[in-house]
Amino acid sequence: MPRPLLLLPGLLCDGRLWRDCLPALAGIADPRIADLARDDSVAEMASRALDLVEGEERFAVAGLSMGGYVALEVWRQARGRITHLALLDTSARPDTEEQKRRRRALMALSKSGQFRGVTPRLLPSLIHPSRLGTPLAEEVMEMAARVGHEGFLRQQLAIMGRPDSRPDLPEIDVPTLVACGEDDVLTPPALHDEMAALIPGARRMGFARTGHLPTMEVPEEAGALLRGWLAA
Repeated sequence: MPRPLLLLPGLLCDGRLWRDCLPALAGIADPRIADLARDDSVAEMASRALDLVEGEERFAVAGLSMGGYVALEVWRQARGRITHLALLDTSARPDTEEQKRRRRALMALSKSGQFRGVTPRLLPSLIHPSRLGTPLAEEVMEMAARVGHEGFLRQQLAIMGRPDSRPDLPEIDVPTLVACGEDDVLTPPALHDEMAALIPGARRMGFARTGHLPTMEVPEEAGALLRGWLAA
């Protein structure tokens, strides 16, 4: 029977983030994609996401970027029910003061009525340079537009308020995948090396010539990796 799989999108992302990976998970996973644009704290996001697996005794969790922050909070709230954990293009660290300063600047830009200008500024950090100016880049922009101004502001508040999850990592005792694009500039590979070193038995993987969104940039490779993780 397919395993319930809670999928957690990143900042300015929705279900499109995972769409092209789902064919690889057919027969092994029952995907449930959370809406993480409705709350302004990671704890509330995790609680709402858990509603999608209400009644399920056991389930797997995969989060990308902000979704990884939420995945770690789901672990804290429901650790006895989680069978597998995947942390993609994310970090266990809290924001630095410089990161918070940059977020506040983007929030101010958005509040000034220039939300449409936010994503073009972020786009070079989201996907590999070879994919700028392609239909994929347009899809990333369209996805951000669906999340919208208010969702973006809530998400940024949640990200800035997230806890330091590094002390929790040694307690994770389920098959854990830690993976990222090798050219991810937002959450670089070193952050994933750190997480993998702290999580007992974690599997550390990378995606060549890929930025921050491997599930959209190299979906067949990402889907195959997720399938192997779930089969562990």
